[in-house]
Parts: sequence; C-alpha cells; structure tokens
Amino acid sequence: MGLLDRGGARLTSRPEEAEILVVNTCSFIDTAKQESVDTILEMARYKTEGKAKKLIVAGCLVERYRDEIRKSIPEVDAVVGTGELESILDAAGIARPMATPSPFNILTATQDAEIREGREAGAGTHKNEFRPEGDHRERQGRFSREDWQGAAHLLPTYLYNEDTPRLISTGRTSAYIKIAEGCDHPCTFCVIPNLRGKFRSRRFESVVAEAQRLVASGVQEITLIGQDTTCYGEDLGLKDGLAQLLDALAGIEGLRWLRFLYAYPNRITGRLLDTIAKHDNICKYLDVPLQHASPDVLKRMKRGAGADIFLKTVEKVRAAVPGIALRTSFIVGFPGESPRDFEVLEQFIAAAEFDWLGVFNYSDEEGSTSHALESKLPRRTIESRKRRLMKLQQKISRQAKQQWVGREVVVLAEGESSETELLWEGRTQYHAPEIDGKVYINDFGPLDTLEGGRFYRAEITEAHDYDIIARIISGAL
Repeated sequence: MGLLDRGGARLTSRPEEAEILVVNTCSFIDTAKQESVDTILEMARYKTEGKAKKLIVAGCLVERYRDEIRKSIPEVDAVVGTGELESILDAAGIARPMATPSPFNILTATQDAEIREGREAGAGTHKNEFRPEGDHRERQGRFSREDWQGAAHLLPTYLYNEDTPRLISTGRTSAYIKIAEGCDHPCTFCVIPNLRGKFRSRRFESVVAEAQRLVASGVQEITLIGQDTTCYGEDLGLKDGLAQLLDALAGIEGLRWLRFLYAYPNRITGRLLDTIAKHDNICKYLDVPLQHASPDVLKRMKRGAGADIFLKTVEKVRAAVPGIALRTSFIVGFPGESPRDFEVLEQFIAAAEFDWLGVFNYSDEEGSTSHALESKLPRRTIESRKRRLMKLQQKISRQAKQQWVGREVVVLAEGESSETELLWEGRTQYHAPEIDGKVYINDFGPLDTLEGGRFYRAEITEAHDYDIIARIISGAL
C-alpha cells in the first residue's frame, strides 16, 4: 500500500471504483487458501464486468501456486510473492519514484549509544546472517520446494526497513511493526518456512526508528509481529534480543501500549519476563501457541516438551508477571492423535486455565512433513474434539471473567458496536487486536459521547463467556 501510494496511486476500499485490484493472500491452512481463491474469483468479476483493468495476486498463495494461479485464473495479470513486494509497482504499471528522505529524526544520541552498547554486549552486527539453526534445517531439507510444481525455487529474502513507505490501515491509534520474517523451526505441520524463507531479523535501529515515527504521527499502541518474535536478534548476534528491543521501545514517550506476537515456548527467558513486568506500557499479555500437550503428539510435531513442562512455564510466567493474560492455541486431529493424547490435552487445558484459547483443526498441507504421516483422523472426530475443547474453555473463561467484575481498567474505545449503535466496543491491555473477546461499553458515565481511538478509565460491570460490559468513569486519558 505504501509503495503504491508513493508511486502516485490513489487507494480505494471499493473494488467497483478501482482500476487496479490487488488481492493479498494466505496459504497457511485449507480454509485460508479457499478464502484467498474465493476473493480472487470475486475480484476477477470486477475486471470482466467492471472498470478494473488489472488484477494482481500477492502473498503466500503465490509462493505455493505461482504458475497455477495464472493458468487457472486467466484474469490475473501479475503475481507478486512474499519476497517480491517492491515489484508491485511494475505489476501495476507504475513508474518507480525517486527515493525521498525520511521526514522524522531516526534516533537521539542517547538512544543511539544505548543501541550500540546493546549490540556490542551481544556481539551484534548490522548484517542479517542466518542462524546456524536455519542453515542446519536447510541441510535437512526443511526449506525444500522440489515437490512444489510451478513454484519459484528461490526462497524469499525480502525484509522491509524504516525507509520503506507504509500506510496505516488500523486506525490512527494502533499499528503493527514486523520485526522479523521467516522461520527456522522444524514443526512438521507447518509450511510457513517454505512460504516465508529462513528466519531473519530487522536491524535494531530500523525497528526503533519506525516506532518513533509511528508514535510521532499519533500511534499509541504498537504490536510487534513475526512468525517467531522470541528469536528476534539471534541472527544479529543479540542475546535476549527481544527483551533489549522491548526495553528500547518502552522508553519512547507517548507510547501507551506495547505488545508482541508470538512467543515460542522455550524462548521465554527470565529477562524477557522481567522486561514485561518492569515497564508499565508493555502490555501484561503473552501469546504462546503450544499446539498440543501430549508429549507423543508434540514429538511427532517436532515441537518437544509436554503438559508437565508447559505447566511449569505457565507458573513461571504468572509468578514473574502477576495478572498477566495468557493466550495459546492448539491443533486437534494431528495424525495419530489417540484418545489418550486428547485426554492429556483436555486435562492440561483444565489445569492451565488460559485467559484466551484457540483451537484449529489439523490441516493436511502438501509440502509439510506431516502430510506423509499415516493414521489420519476422520474429520468428524476432529470436529468433535474441537467442540469439546472449546466447550471446556468456555466454562473456564466464564468463571475467570466473573472475577473481572468491579475492576477498574483502561479501555481503548474503538467505535460503535457492529451489533447495535447503543453499544461501543473497546479493548483493554489484556485483549490483543481482533483475536480476543471484546469490551462492550453501555454507559458513558460523565461523558456525552466517546471518541474512537481514545483511552478511557472504566469499571467492569458485567461478564459473559468471553466478553465484558463496562461503564466509563473518567474522560479521555
């Protein structure tokens, strides 16, 4: 979006108005692929029946089915993979503009000194040198695309920086920053390394500079993202790189909420937890996708550990950061998952009492190691197990949310509810954008109206299974 905008394109969210249509796709699991294909076909109609002149398909689906997309959907004029973002201008037929200098100061002298000190302490470097783990995985065939007929054979290496133009599509208050790209982990159910390439971190200074610019433009909530944020800086020689980065970002004046997604369980260090606890503007929130709890299933997933170890991790996190909200996700129906394996998972969920939990059906993806495994489970069994887990979590969540009633919290008001104009929706620091429950505001207290993108102090008055009701007790903070 930023590249197109700088190239002179005027963006519109109405496809019937567009001359150039761009569909950014996902190819992680079957449902995402189907949604991507359905959207491409929908946009193709605007080209055949409307004013659109070009249809471009971008993202992960291109990395997996590059030639097949153009062959099967002739309306597609160009494809742009995850490592080819800058070719969007060529695909759209827009001339590349001359580079323009940054409008913001990048670093203060103090911050620059702090960053140099941190980099030297970790024997860091500006270069993105792939981690030994990634090189080892490559020798083992982790990133092989030989059976991906028609796909490009070169892995993506693209990584944007602080000078890459961008547009904020998440409102004036909140923004995401990608701090790393790719993944080296050997998880057998996952094809993301093949789609996104080997793990690579953005330079420390680049992330800080982007954050400074965002906050200077009015952003007050930043969410750091990556396929594995807890590996951040390992390829730069930084020890506890994520903790160092959080420390630096938390010092930016005007940044109210800072969080990161997602944490790999064995990368949750004591320093990382201490950093979360130390800074008031780092959200007391941790998303750790555990995927399962049975040691046998986790071994086949090439994840390791099990319920006992995970419970100790949960205890360590809650002891280090009192009141922290924990989110996780699990896969049900992995090949060979026995009734006993599922029982172990069920018992673990009951014992851990996560604040937020998601369950995914196993998706048998071509190109993943698990695709070749035997003992695939019937879809009906997988669906039944998913329903059981979500019913269990609903009970856990209902009981936990009742403990919230009477608490005072800071709420980010996001706007009128989609259900009724009589309610507003918002989030607390314990709610990540879009994926967790909601705060419904039914009483404006001393105020006549609220303003979207502003923070207010509120009292929780009711609780439901996943959502809570609140009333405003003081004006914008």
